[in-house]
Amino acid sequence: MSDTAKPLLIKRYASRRLYNTETSDYVTLEDIAGFIREGREVQIVDLKSGDDLTRQYLLQIIAEHESRGENVLPIDVLTDLVRSYTTQAQSVVPEFLAMSFEMLRDGQSKIMENMSKANPMAAMPGFEEMQRQQQAFMKTMMAGWPGLQPKSDAPGDKDDLDEIKKQLAELQKKLSGMN
Repeated sequence: MSDTAKPLLIKRYASRRLYNTETSDYVTLEDIAGFIREGREVQIVDLKSGDDLTRQYLLQIIAEHESRGENVLPIDVLTDLVRSYTTQAQSVVPEFLAMSFEMLRDGQSKIMENMSKANPMAAMPGFEEMQRQQQAFMKTMMAGWPGLQPKSDAPGDKDDLDEIKKQLAELQKKLSGMN
């Protein structure tokens, strides 16, 4: 078994410092997030008690990204997650979330492939612009996922996202007017 196939073991010392056992150096939460973005599995254990702290630290990484304005989880999803801890739905939520993310991972390459193939809708006016926007949207959504190109910091990327948001708002406005 190669080193990258087994989880990277991180030990937490009593001082709360995190120690990478492969490289024999201390790491930060951002370093751990980087390992995960690269596709590496990580296991974080308390050195003294041996308790697995992985879940706690992964939640902390998510919370820090959310607090910096890198909002991935809509407020409705967060609210439903909190509710699931106090209801019978608790038993199905983890399984549902795991299956949803697995479907998203499996479908991401198919979506990108289908957007680039010849399509009968290509004759539709505005199709090329819509396809460009879909590609920009998918690129933004999938940034940082293992096996994909890293997110580009080109100035056009933010403009593309802003344009998509603007057009989505206009579509929602038109749909609201149809009711």
